[in-house]
Order: sequence, then C-alpha cells, then structure tokens
Amino acid sequence: MDHPTEPRGPETRVDEVEDRLVTAVAVGEYLPGSRFPPERELAALLGVARVTVRAALARLVDRGLLETRRGRGGGTFVREQEAGAVPDAIGRTLAARWVGIRDTADAIAVLHGALAAVAAERITPAEAEDLRARLETFRTAGSGFAKQQADAVLHRGIIDAARNDALRSTLAALEAQISIAAPAHLWGTADGMAEMEARALREHEHLVDAVCSGRPAEAGDIARRHVGIDLELLEQAMRRAGQVPTVGA
Repeated sequence: MDHPTEPRGPETRVDEVEDRLVTAVAVGEYLPGSRFPPERELAALLGVARVTVRAALARLVDRGLLETRRGRGGGTFVREQEAGAVPDAIGRTLAARWVGIRDTADAIAVLHGALAAVAAERITPAEAEDLRARLETFRTAGSGFAKQQADAVLHRGIIDAARNDALRSTLAALEAQISIAAPAHLWGTADGMAEMEARALREHEHLVDAVCSGRPAEAGDIARRHVGIDLELLEQAMRRAGQVPTVGA
C-alpha cells in the first residue's frame, strides 16, 4: 500500500528503477493498456539485475499503476486509470527527481544542438539524401509507435552524420537516464499525440533542411529547441499530477 505522506528512506536500486518506470508512464513512453518489455529486456535497458526489475514492477502492481496478466499474451501492462492515486504517485516521483531530470533534459538538448551543427558542417551528399528519405519515412509513418520509431531513426541519421563518437556516447548515456527506450523521444499522452506528431513534422522539416543545406548555426538552434519538447512533456505530466515544476536549481 502506498502512503502519500510517508517519506522514503535512503534510495535503493529498486527505488531508482521504480521511479524510472513511473516516469516512463507519466510522459507517455508507455501508454495505458500498453505492455512493458519483459523483465530480462527491462533489466538490460536499465542496466540493473533482473531481480531488481522484478521487485520494482511488483511495487507498481501493488500501487495500482501496473497489472499482471497471465496466459498467452500475458505480461505486465499499464493499467487504465481514473483520477486519484496514480496521478499522485506520478507527481511525487517527478517532483522528487525534478532537478536532476530538468538538468539532464537540458544537457540532452544542448548535445543534440551541437551534433546537428557539426552534422551540417560534415554531411555528405549521400548522407543528405538518406536524411531526406528518413524525413519522408517519418512523414508517412502511422501515428503512435511507428511515428516514434521513425523519429528515432531520423535523429540517428543526424547524429551519424556528425561522425563524433564521444558526443554520440555521451548523448546516449544521458538519454538513457530519462527515456527507457532511448533514443526514442518522449511522446506525451494519447489525447495530445496527433498534435505532437504534427509539431514534430514541422520542426523536422526545418531541421533536415538546415542540416542538408549546410547551415550549422541554424541547425543547432532548431535541434536544441526541438528536443526541448521532452522537457515540456515532463512539465505537463507534473502539472497533470498537481505538481508545479521547480524553476530554480
């Protein structure tokens, strides 16, 4: 049973994984009714032992955020929820992690900007053609998961064009601190998904044009602002849960 006013002791790895899973649900990385990856896969994605993942999942089942289904097609699923305990739990989790989340999301946006600027300086004609093809794939992809995957492929094309392994690995490590399914970006709630996809397409069009046309300053600025969508979604999740994001450090 979850107790809203009861403080938690020193954070353990189970606490950390529990918070990561709550955050993933809060920002629409896993929507209501969707299935979480198997324990073994989650353990690999989060860099922890399988027993740690199992304990964190059990806690969230107890808290009513997840449910376990048996038999064929079973697994651990995000529960359909009404207002109440689950939004409170999400709000408390995001509030407790907020300063770190905000700083990490800001660093991610800065790195995406840097990589886009470098890509605009180094991109070859063949890479530019491939990047424009990835933009078309995003444009025509179906709503939801397909669009999210196409988004990740497009951004990976820009990162690859920069040809800087140090920046690439630093970015991947930071993204993994927020998004379980990195490098896929956060996608918001189901009711706002169409609007978010339309916005992403507009920004992708400007970004790809700047990179392929060799305009590094513009490409860097567009990429940094575009990736800032993730922080906006996290702030929206907090407000839906009745929390006000902390502005200061």
